[in-house]
Amino acid sequence: MKNNNTRFIPFLLAICLIAGIAIGTFYANHFSGNKLGIINTSSNKLNALLRIINDQYVDTVNMGELVEEAMPQILSELDPHSSYIPAKDLEAVNADLKGSFSGIGIQFTIQNDTIHVNSVIQGGPSEKVGLMAGDRIVEVDDSAFVGKIVTNSEAMKRLKGEKGSKVKLGVYRPGEKDLLHFTVIRGNIPVKSIDAAYMINEKVGYIKVNKFGETTYPELLIALAKLNQKNCEGLIVDLRGNTGGYMAAAIQMVNEFLPNNRLIVYTQGRKSPREDYNSNGTGSNQKMPLVVLVDEGSASASEIFAGAIQDNDRGTIVGRRSFGKGLVQQPIEFSDGSAIRLTIARYYTPSGRCIQKPYEKGKESEYELDLLTRYEHGEFFSADSIKQDETEVYHTRLGRPVYGGGGIMPDIFVPQDTTGMTSYFRMAANRGLIIRYTFDYTDQNRITLQKYDTPEKMEAYLKGQNLLNKFAAWAEKKGLKRRNNLMMKSRRLFEMSLYGNIIYNMLGMEAYVEYLNESDKTVLKAVEILEKGESFPQAPSPQATTDKKE
Repeated sequence: MKNNNTRFIPFLLAICLIAGIAIGTFYANHFSGNKLGIINTSSNKLNALLRIINDQYVDTVNMGELVEEAMPQILSELDPHSSYIPAKDLEAVNADLKGSFSGIGIQFTIQNDTIHVNSVIQGGPSEKVGLMAGDRIVEVDDSAFVGKIVTNSEAMKRLKGEKGSKVKLGVYRPGEKDLLHFTVIRGNIPVKSIDAAYMINEKVGYIKVNKFGETTYPELLIALAKLNQKNCEGLIVDLRGNTGGYMAAAIQMVNEFLPNNRLIVYTQGRKSPREDYNSNGTGSNQKMPLVVLVDEGSASASEIFAGAIQDNDRGTIVGRRSFGKGLVQQPIEFSDGSAIRLTIARYYTPSGRCIQKPYEKGKESEYELDLLTRYEHGEFFSADSIKQDETEVYHTRLGRPVYGGGGIMPDIFVPQDTTGMTSYFRMAANRGLIIRYTFDYTDQNRITLQKYDTPEKMEAYLKGQNLLNKFAAWAEKKGLKRRNNLMMKSRRLFEMSLYGNIIYNMLGMEAYVEYLNESDKTVLKAVEILEKGESFPQAPSPQATTDKKE
């Protein structure tokens, strides 16, 4: 009991502190000893406590640090998604959704305490001065930057900066005797929302969206134009692993596929009256047959998109039950550069479903471990293991039953593929050995690998290089005992991971996604649905779309 009380006291203090700061004023009365007089309101009481601590506590208190520690604690008492973002982190958080940041335009990893350049962003500042994939950055602004000081956060701190500012880099390039020196002028670097947009076959297009940010809708229009130029007759939108972002971006995307005056989503909260968001009929792909892929990593704005498509009977949802985040956060910034994301409303799909999964005060750990619980209950492997709340039944435009209270349930369930999974593969992956090996392999064979400019050509070459045995021998030197029987059971997984990572290192994200999709059962199911013209009741058949184009 003593330990529990000890933990509870600072938490109460945290609540008091934050309330005082949020109000922004201090209790005006002067105190003498313990005579506080009558404190009539909660806010005055909290402000009084804040002043007492500052004036009378036995030791010097760093109020700034105390407030920084208290902010996340008070917000965590509200709901699982209201959050505090310190000033030092806000720029990075915003950059991810705003679609750009100011930097030098490289993708890098840290290997052996050194920055290794994986790729140089086309048209970016580093490409303009001649940096290349495979370079090692060993000096920054005339100072050595190698060894234990090289961390991801420290590297980002030194390489990022204001647009137009300069950074001097000392670079070791394999094959060169002397260090190369470059002065890079920092510029705006795009943070893309769309990982891949390509034709899976002659008729079916595919777009993978990794988040919903400020640039997502413009990126989508470019991707759709690219696919339509190739006579796309059916579309897969992949939202697996997409944790969300801006609600406005999701609404814009849904609008592209819905006819006029269809409800997309509505929001409602204690201080926020109901607000409906409807399609305006300007979308250029209103009759494109559509399949949307979701899984347990699809959340928030992803669920707005999937829910609107499902409830309007506009397309088929394929995959596994989505995360279940149905709360709307409003960003509120403070003068010191920090901010909070405060839940102000819930969002509801067109049928009236709230997708937010249950959360209870005092059971935070259950909420945080929900995905693990789903896995242990078998939900990732069988639709029959999914618990539907029969009191939360709603209906789509065509009268199909759908369920609220915990994510979007797909129209067609595809279980998680665990074929070939063994403890040997799991250890190799979890220890980062596959990534490390493929990075080294790419680095040592870059000139040869540059000859292969498509995933198919690269894979064909790699199949002849006996990579699995080479990896197993290398991994054993790193402490992973070779297990030949388990290795052969996991052969397909190993080869996909080894080839895929090398393809990513050499050809980029889109080629990597394209390679993995060749054997992705969820993607293959979506292709089958579109080719059979079964992408849903109101979606036109591929033939109807072709006729219209003619």
